[in-house]
Amino acid sequence: MSRQVVLGMGCDRGTALETLENAVDQALALINLERDAVTALATIDKKNDETALLALAEQQAWPLHFFSAEQLARVTVPNPSAVVLKYMGTPAVAEAAALLAAATDMTDLLVEKHKHRGADGKNATVSIVRLSK
Repeated sequence: MSRQVVLGMGCDRGTALETLENAVDQALALINLERDAVTALATIDKKNDETALLALAEQQAWPLHFFSAEQLARVTVPNPSAVVLKYMGTPAVAEAAALLAAATDMTDLLVEKHKHRGADGKNATVSIVRLSK
């Protein structure tokens, strides 16, 4: 399968790699895709030292794009979060990061915000955006 989607991801600080992997696999399964369809991963720049996120990108050989809270806050998303706004300075990370990395708009948003709570008790969110042709 050709690489055709970008993942936007948000997570609690210290989330386990297994939790991120499960969140990604669950979100991809919602649209009948597997990891080989992913072309890149995107998140907020405050996560540039998040060990599991860096490990996931490296393990899958996915480029990892970081965006500032200001950049993310300018993107209109279907599921803004007051909690995310309080802690990150933007109402959305996963959806907005995926849209920015794919350089597209909501018409290409395939999975809005898939939430997963891992065995480690940590939360991860994944959004999936189709790359425009």
